[in-house]
Amino acid sequence: MRYGLLLLVATFALAANANSPAPIKGDRELGEYLSSMCVACHQLSGKVTAGIPAIIAWPEDQFVAVMHAYKDGTRDNETMRTISHRLSQEEIEALAAFFGSQPAPK
Repeated sequence: MRYGLLLLVATFALAANANSPAPIKGDRELGEYLSSMCVACHQLSGKVTAGIPAIIAWPEDQFVAVMHAYKDGTRDNETMRTISHRLSQEEIEALAAFFGSQPAPK
């Protein structure tokens, strides 16, 4: 009986982990290197300028999802679509790691 309960708990734990998104492990140094193309418009200070949103301190999974939305046309912005098409998955994850590691604006 005890073994069966332990097996049941382990099964639920595995199922819960299977449904959670995999952590993103981007290369922050690569992201910092690539960030110059982003900070030409998006302020590294986190300041919103001319309607261009801040992208620092975003959760990495959110950053990746937004970039893919531009890439697949779900989000409509010609500049962002062009930039997102130039980026590989590794580069998107690196940018997510870099911008996600920046402190949130005060």
